[in-house]
Amino acid sequence: MTTYSPAEIEPKWQDAWDSAETFKAVRSDDKPKYYVLEMFPYPSGRIHMGHVRNYTMGDVIARYKRATGHSVLHPMGWDAFGMPAENAAMASGGHPKDWTYQNIAEMKAQMKPLGWTLDWTREFATCDPEYYGQQQALFIDFLAKDLIYRKKAVVNWDPVDMTVLANEQVIDGKGWRSGAEVERRELVQWFFKISDYSEELLSAIDGLDDWPAKVKLMQSNWIGKSRGIEIPFQRLDGGDPIVCYSTRPDTMRGASFVAISAEHPVAQALAADNPDLADFVAETRKMDTTEAAMEKAEKKGLDTGIRVKHPIYPDQELPVWVGNFVLMDYGTGAVFGCPAHDQRDLDFARKYDLPVQNAFYMPGEDVPVENTALVPAKTEKVVFIDHFAGITEATSQEAIDATIDYFEAHGLGKGVTKYRLRDWGLSRQRYWGCPIPIVHCDDCGAVPEKKENLPIELPYDVSFDIPGNPLDRHPTWRDCACPACGKPAKRETDTMDTFVDSSWYFARFTAPHATTPTDIDDAAYWMNVDQYIGGIEHAILHLLYSRFFARAMNMTGHLPQGTSEPFNALFTQGMVTHEIYQTRDDKDRPVYHLPEDVTDRKLADGTEVQIIPSAKMSKSKKNVVDPDDIIAKYGADTARWFVLSDSPPERDVEWTASGADAAFKHLSRVYRVCIDIAAMPDGMTDADDDLLRAMHKAIHDVTMGVETFGFNAAIAKLYAFTNVLAKSKAGGETKRLAARVLVQLMSPMTPHLSEEIWAMLGGEGIIADAPWPVADEAMLVEDKVTMPIQINGKRRAEIVVPADAAKDAIEAVVMELEVVQTALAGAAPKKLIIVPGRIVNIVI
Repeated sequence: MTTYSPAEIEPKWQDAWDSAETFKAVRSDDKPKYYVLEMFPYPSGRIHMGHVRNYTMGDVIARYKRATGHSVLHPMGWDAFGMPAENAAMASGGHPKDWTYQNIAEMKAQMKPLGWTLDWTREFATCDPEYYGQQQALFIDFLAKDLIYRKKAVVNWDPVDMTVLANEQVIDGKGWRSGAEVERRELVQWFFKISDYSEELLSAIDGLDDWPAKVKLMQSNWIGKSRGIEIPFQRLDGGDPIVCYSTRPDTMRGASFVAISAEHPVAQALAADNPDLADFVAETRKMDTTEAAMEKAEKKGLDTGIRVKHPIYPDQELPVWVGNFVLMDYGTGAVFGCPAHDQRDLDFARKYDLPVQNAFYMPGEDVPVENTALVPAKTEKVVFIDHFAGITEATSQEAIDATIDYFEAHGLGKGVTKYRLRDWGLSRQRYWGCPIPIVHCDDCGAVPEKKENLPIELPYDVSFDIPGNPLDRHPTWRDCACPACGKPAKRETDTMDTFVDSSWYFARFTAPHATTPTDIDDAAYWMNVDQYIGGIEHAILHLLYSRFFARAMNMTGHLPQGTSEPFNALFTQGMVTHEIYQTRDDKDRPVYHLPEDVTDRKLADGTEVQIIPSAKMSKSKKNVVDPDDIIAKYGADTARWFVLSDSPPERDVEWTASGADAAFKHLSRVYRVCIDIAAMPDGMTDADDDLLRAMHKAIHDVTMGVETFGFNAAIAKLYAFTNVLAKSKAGGETKRLAARVLVQLMSPMTPHLSEEIWAMLGGEGIIADAPWPVADEAMLVEDKVTMPIQINGKRRAEIVVPADAAKDAIEAVVMELEVVQTALAGAAPKKLIIVPGRIVNIVI
């Protein structure tokens, strides 16, 4: 075959790898292990170029680690439970199980031609009973260790999907999928005690040396440790004190009101007899309670009529308001408002005509606050006004500490440390999820199912004709015997949050067929994940929950001691983007067009399209590129090469037809160059040494690129080495050696082409099993250097001289150059500047 033909090459080598089980992960006592894992996909039906980029990055690492002598675990599975399958079933009249497994089959068929080193013998989907049965066993073990509990809680309720939503699934007060107005309801829910691990999860972040700083900061902020104070405000009506939590007690002098959450017991009690307050509480319950949404929302309140005493100035009375900006699940559900030093409080005070009084000024600027709150950094010094603890000029942090000390010394309050991290509510009112293995008995209460009865499988015979959870309407599944007393009882019909499914899958991959959640010996060998790869969108919840699960599994004996952090290194890759092609219909609404339907900015009928610059690939915008089409046209290796070569992996990469064409042409060139080299006779020339030096430099540079995730930089070196190899006058034997090294270095990126050329050049065995080439340090020492010659600032020539050549020797060579003699025309240079090893500048 004289022409590069991916359609012939790629299936051949995939069959060879499969037949030899080349990428099956095997424990080996005489090899170091390496576990590389990409975040597993949701089976939506088709893979996209974002998947190609993500899994190709992991594949490069997996192939490189195999070549450097590691036993590699590189598995694949499916994050398969969740509402999309139920929504699809409702829309089509089908079944979530059928829809999910059909999508898995289609996506797997798309993945196989890409040549990834995935150990498919370890494949599982989280909707497999074998998987979620072991998840149920984990639940029972966590419950026994007091890591799970059940309580009433106010939740976000989607009245259309009829399920609880996490705060992050509420967008502008509406359900993220249904678009329905979300309600706040009180339901009995199951919770993981993740908040018990707040300090441990926070302090351990400092040890995650190979995680992106941005992700570590996001996790720290989410856990949200703060040092503050709880202050009881005495009610004038004799009721129980209202305890407020504050991280800025240094502003106490400026307090002008107290605000409580709509969920606060005081607000709830008053709402029972106050219709206006009841309506306000109902309105507040519909709000999006994410921090970002509450920051943007209009601040509203209702005066309860209750008054409290100022703890420092008891002659001052503060009104108690119900505020829509106060959350019950942070602090105590009550805050004191200091409008002069908090913009939210100031906006609220101006709206309801409440007093605004400074507690401090910036030095030399004793101007009362008007419309912008004075909120200095805690490290800035301010001048306090008659501070009760005797402070005059101090930083805010110094004043906070002194205020807490004063309150504690006088019995006015108690210093406390709080965390924003709340316990993880795992109950979901839907069918397509892991059943919670609990049975409710009138006599025994909530009883865990016996492990020998696991898995508690989802019934197949369900209907989605009626909104809500079909499990509630399935008596033959729901009605059962109590595992403790044998009397009639009912199963828990809530299923688990899908974040549970993805919080331990990394551990299951170490022994996916074990009859317990893990095999402790396999887990001890393979864990931790050495390199985890995925999107920044999972930087908080998924990673935080996985870190909690690793600790819980450690406590319950399912992971070896010391496995508290599951991922040693984390890499967050950028997206694959594409232009959007758009026209407008007769009502001026946008109409989107697929890239394959657009040529030279026009549709087939000549209509010109509007081009919207690079954007994330989206099915709705039709700016998607189907990997099947790319493989059919160019081959998998071209797709792999392009998504790795065009930009640093942490940045977005724009897919362009011209870029794919260029990648294919380069790989075709590599193939042609190596065919010519294979036909060369043996022999040696004076150019052999230069080629060998270039070869060892390429080994060094590409290795560094792969090890540091600089895949685009490594590919740039491979382009350069290809050029050197193609132009080299070295003998056939040396060029074949260099060509074999070239395709070895390319093999993590273009494995099929590399195998073909390796075989053509007489490489031993298959390249996937070949050891990674090692650079000879002696060959990296340059004994000659190329120095450009500039005349009046313009490059005119270059010379090759010994690396240690002295200035006078360099000058002698330069002055003999014809281009220099012509430029000088017999005159002496005005200036001759020689920077040894770098450059020569001649000024005439």
